[in-house]
Amino acid sequence: MARLSPVFFSFVLTTTLLLLADPASAVKFQIQAYRYPQSKCIWNPIHNNALIIVTANVGPGEGQQVDVEIVDSSPQKNVYLSKKNINGETRLAVTSHAEGEVGVCFKNTLDSSYPSEKASKAARIIDLDVDIGADAVDYNAIANQESLSGLETEMRKLEGIVKEIVDEMAYLKKRELRFTDTNMSTNNRVQNFAWFTILSLAGLGAWQIMHLRSFFKRKYLID
Repeated sequence: MARLSPVFFSFVLTTTLLLLADPASAVKFQIQAYRYPQSKCIWNPIHNNALIIVTANVGPGEGQQVDVEIVDSSPQKNVYLSKKNINGETRLAVTSHAEGEVGVCFKNTLDSSYPSEKASKAARIIDLDVDIGADAVDYNAIANQESLSGLETEMRKLEGIVKEIVDEMAYLKKRELRFTDTNMSTNNRVQNFAWFTILSLAGLGAWQIMHLRSFFKRKYLID
């Protein structure tokens, strides 16, 4: 019977962990310029205390100002960072404060002196990369700083990926417990309401019987 080599086993393990880990998000898009622009946001799921690295490469555009803002979808609507008039490659790093989604929002403001007849063609190209969690860690810098070998660097990467998976499982377990508590609470409320309805109907029925009995006695229909 053939035996699996350690190299093959390591390859399978690494591939599996990479597939389970949160992938990096990369997108390239065009944002139209307006005098009073609306924000255009790119959203990614995040966990609490996750490192987020945003790399935005903004193409040239005369008479246009691109502003960026990093926010989340929590009830508090946290604003992690806001930067105006970015050009070329801009690298931003923040740490999340809540579970949910993080949004990288852009506005492209058209200068008031820009010719109106050319305003419809005013736009800039943005190449956006969002790295979250283990993907945001610069392992090459860590390897150089700590003098790690190639294998040690890969193991450090796997350690980060495994930690993300464990955190993801803990988050899912927490959500499951919260949903279970919600279901139990809802079931208890429905059950209490059902008992209240039954008792109310029984009381109303008893009152109607007593009322009809009293009415018939007054009319001498019954003894």
